[in-house]
Amino acid sequence: MKWLLTRILAGLAALLVVVVGAGVLLAAQYAGSPAAWATSTGRNAAWLGGAWVTGDAGREEYASLASRTERGGISELYVYLGEIDEDGTLAPDGYAAAAEFLAWAERELPDVRVLGWMNYAAEGSSLVHDRFDEEQREAVAAAAGAVREAGFDGVHLAVAPVTTNDPSLPKLVEQVRTAIGADGVLSVQVQPVELVPGARVPSFVLSGEEKYWSKGYLARVTEQADIVVVPGHDSGMPMSSLYGGFMVRQVEETLSALDGPDDTIERENPVAVRFGVPAFDDTTWGEPSGAESVETATEAVRIGLTDNGERDNVGMAVYLLDDADAPDWDAFLTGWVDPGGVEAEE
Repeated sequence: MKWLLTRILAGLAALLVVVVGAGVLLAAQYAGSPAAWATSTGRNAAWLGGAWVTGDAGREEYASLASRTERGGISELYVYLGEIDEDGTLAPDGYAAAAEFLAWAERELPDVRVLGWMNYAAEGSSLVHDRFDEEQREAVAAAAGAVREAGFDGVHLAVAPVTTNDPSLPKLVEQVRTAIGADGVLSVQVQPVELVPGARVPSFVLSGEEKYWSKGYLARVTEQADIVVVPGHDSGMPMSSLYGGFMVRQVEETLSALDGPDDTIERENPVAVRFGVPAFDDTTWGEPSGAESVETATEAVRIGLTDNGERDNVGMAVYLLDDADAPDWDAFLTGWVDPGGVEAEE
């Protein structure tokens, strides 16, 4: 018994050394100074709550949204339409009053694309059972087509969690693409790329659901996408230095997956990428984490871009634009849009 206990303790100690070492290496990624060019190119996105398409937003809120959209270089707005049901349907009640907002956006924000945010939050793994069967996929695709017909420029599809190599998600994305047409904008929210090859496995074993994707699966899922969105919240990182390193790695690994040897997909046009910045207080959207901040996310993305070269199809996405308080919004402006040159919001 003493021998067994000694072996167990030795194993735990070894695991602790590995975890600590991995943490040190991850934090080291968040170092250095970003290049002056590694800032916004005016191709950013933002999530919005559902009040805009249910008719609950007031006139003052419209004016504030227009100002923030212009100042933030926002080129896409993802407006929450509701949750996709288990059978794949999406209740149209969530956007039944969207016509007024869409008309306003077309008039006041003519260069901004408004996408309907279709969300599906599951539990557990899709390792054994695919996340969607054929009937569910057909229903989701039909809902996406209805959203497009309602006047939206396209859809923002967010489904999680999905296990790497689950074949149902790439099929779903392809069906949604067909439903909204070639001229519709398809934004796909992905899961973080594993920080090193194989790292998703221990995470999966410990949590029971897969938080990370392989680079190859990310490329496969987004074959039909116009925009790939990597969330910047719910990282699980307990310290800002680790969160910063996590975001730097997401920039490096995502861009590598989409334009490197891992992406075997022949794309007609380069896919755009948006990295999320966490700016929300309402727990409807998740549990705010003190380690995840706008300041750290913007700095990390700039460092990641500095190490990977200039490109004009990369931006950030504010989660959520209408829930971001003044300090978070100012941090986004001074950290990404115009570092050191934007005055704080009144």
